[in-house]
Amino acid sequence: MNTTASSTSDLTAEQTLSLAQALQMPRIAIESVKPDAGGERFAAKAVVYQPSTISAVVFSDGHDQLAVDLVWRRFPEAHWLRTPMEELGNDHWSADMTTQLAGRVLFAIEAWIDLYGTFHYELQKKHQSGVSVELELQEGAALIKDSAAQAAAQHVERMNELVAELDACVGRDQLLAVMLDPSTVTTMRSAGLRAHLTRSPVQALEVERELAQFASWYELFPRSVTDDPARHGTFADVAQRLPEISQMGFDVLYFPPIHPIGRTHRKGRNNSLVAEPGDPGSPYAIGSEEGGHDAIHPELGSLDDFLKLVGKAREHGLEIALDFAIQCSPDHPWITQHPGWFSWRPDGSIRHAENPPKKYEDIVNVDFYAEEAIPDLWLALRDVVKGWVERGVTLFRVDNPHTKPLPFWEWLIADIRRDYPDTIFLAEAFTRPAMMARLGKLGFSQSYTYFTWRNTKDELQSYFAELNESPWRDCYRPNFFVNTPDINPRFLHDSGRAGFLIRAALATMGSGLWGMYSGFEIAEAAPVPNKEEYLDSEKYQLRLRDYQAPGNIVAEITRLNLIRRQNPALQTHLGFQAYNAWNDNILYFGKRTEDLSNFILVAISLDPYQPQEAHFDLPLWEFGLPDDASMHGEDLMNGHTWTWHGKTQWMRIDPAHQPFGIWRLRTVEGTQL
Repeated sequence: MNTTASSTSDLTAEQTLSLAQALQMPRIAIESVKPDAGGERFAAKAVVYQPSTISAVVFSDGHDQLAVDLVWRRFPEAHWLRTPMEELGNDHWSADMTTQLAGRVLFAIEAWIDLYGTFHYELQKKHQSGVSVELELQEGAALIKDSAAQAAAQHVERMNELVAELDACVGRDQLLAVMLDPSTVTTMRSAGLRAHLTRSPVQALEVERELAQFASWYELFPRSVTDDPARHGTFADVAQRLPEISQMGFDVLYFPPIHPIGRTHRKGRNNSLVAEPGDPGSPYAIGSEEGGHDAIHPELGSLDDFLKLVGKAREHGLEIALDFAIQCSPDHPWITQHPGWFSWRPDGSIRHAENPPKKYEDIVNVDFYAEEAIPDLWLALRDVVKGWVERGVTLFRVDNPHTKPLPFWEWLIADIRRDYPDTIFLAEAFTRPAMMARLGKLGFSQSYTYFTWRNTKDELQSYFAELNESPWRDCYRPNFFVNTPDINPRFLHDSGRAGFLIRAALATMGSGLWGMYSGFEIAEAAPVPNKEEYLDSEKYQLRLRDYQAPGNIVAEITRLNLIRRQNPALQTHLGFQAYNAWNDNILYFGKRTEDLSNFILVAISLDPYQPQEAHFDLPLWEFGLPDDASMHGEDLMNGHTWTWHGKTQWMRIDPAHQPFGIWRLRTVEGTQL
């Protein structure tokens, strides 16, 4: 008789197990189901057309054989699909699942005692040992007929055919042949009795398109795309830059807010409290009499101009990403239309945004839990995102999501993705690890990271490895931005061209997602003294640039992006493995696909000033080769090829030439893996 049992109990820590409860509890244990971002509520990350490996530890008492299936369905569809799991040994089971559409997928593990599988195993052993199996044949026939009598509708025809085969058998040998036939085992596994059937709790995967895992982001201020410091750039000007951005290998063109900018308390150059005539102000002070979050700054162009740019970008293989910043200037229309959405001080003044000791006089924040804000503010913000999605924008960089309510993001992202599953959300969350992970769990596709402040070999190696481990690997995709309008990393202040190449190599090789803010390609680094901020920050003024200026690294960035596109191992942050290089100034690691068909070695000098040398290990053991074996190497930056002999090798990296090496490793022809 089949028994369906839950894998959880209702017992509390203060209760003891009664006999009645024990009899209802599952006989089969299903543990360590992975990936796991937190059950059905929080989904682990997955990508369309790429297999997701589902694994579990499954076991029971005794020596009976188990059958284990992965069951899964796309939400909100009701029909469950079924995939047999493979036993890997030591009670570990695994199966791969691949989907072709973006959206949420629910999955669970089902396990049962495989009565016929156990019978078949014992029958075969006894027969091969010459033991009489007359009684076993009777037991097998009864088991098959019992299963046929209880078979589900979709299995009745096949089970009846099997019973007919048994009834037609004449003598022991024919019965034995039918019962040992592999097709009988297969039929009975799918249609036979499922004793002590147990199902794990349902868990979830958020399946997204490839751009959520593998993309190169380029950020620019549209207003600075101009040839005249007195002329505000436009969307039409940006369209002229699309070919060169595309040719560098970028997939995403990201704009800071493109909405009307407030005039009250407008910031001047270098964040001064008083704006001079003609100062454009910070685009993060959103809203004026021209409109709010759903409007476009009139000096950039019209909505029609923006829509033309979105279409033109797609022709060049680029998607436009917009900034979703939930903050308002004092001139935002919502303040007069919905004053109850904001916080007001006892003197009647509106509360400005603060991060003590910093105060942002040109910005005010909404109050998500104000009486009049529930639910109207939440719906209005959702409608802002929905409106841009309907205009062709499917990527959003979300400003400071960790300062907004987590339930809001969980609801908004799910609500948008229900109708627009291709929408990607990037969290600009430089905050505590638990919060960054939680944002990933509740729906953010990817996130800014601590990479910006990891500089030493130990820091980088530890951080890259951590991102490859649970829980991070299941819920978090790191986007390695090398700089942002807010962050001018100290490493770049005086490291020159070599320093920029070092950080570009670390970002592009370390993660499938990376980004750069314009100016990086010309090694722009002048800081506000003693701060990680840009002098003459583009947040408060127009910045004209010559992107072909001497010393630029455009060619190297283009090559790095091409290498990423040509090598699947580099299209994710997963697969990282640090290897030995006996020099603390050289980070040396490998990235590889699971089948080793694409195996990349990366060596990056972290010293932008002096040449560095090191002996290093060639990871022959990864291919099952002895220490004296040979491997082919190819320099992916220049195409040079050679053959390495033996495990111990030597490198010299000169930052004056190129502060890193990227090598594709291949076995010598005829070598058996």
